[in-house]
Amino acid sequence: MRRVSVRGIALHEGKLLCVKLKPYNKMAASGGDWRCLPGGTVEEGESLNVALMREMYEETGVSPEIGKLLYVHQFLFEESDQLEFFFHIANPGDYLEIDLENTTHGLHEIESIDFVDPKETFILPIFLSQETLKNQIESNAPVKIFSFAK
Repeated sequence: MRRVSVRGIALHEGKLLCVKLKPYNKMAASGGDWRCLPGGTVEEGESLNVALMREMYEETGVSPEIGKLLYVHQFLFEESDQLEFFFHIANPGDYLEIDLENTTHGLHEIESIDFVDPKETFILPIFLSQETLKNQIESNAPVKIFSFAK
């Protein structure tokens, strides 16, 4: 079975908007001090853009200005796989002050949300800390594709 999800890349002054999830699901409950990008699962019949708008608004209370597709990442597991699409968010300044109480899902799912240095913070998937995100956003380079098999 394949799960499709979308994530937003909001970069502000070299820092990346990341969430630390509460242990409400299996992966978050596994522990560790890691962060991920806001976003989530694409629902049946939903477009990628609509899913990203919905997910980011549910988690932050802020509507994203969705830019270009930057990355595709595939996790391959024995019983299933996950395909993630990473889009540039063109209004990162709107995410500087997020109040989780003004969200529909933030208080339930998110322990904290803030801009972090991707070179100093453990972010999943790992390629986000290894990429020069600003260059990928500003260039006309093609979408980069990453794959991880377990």
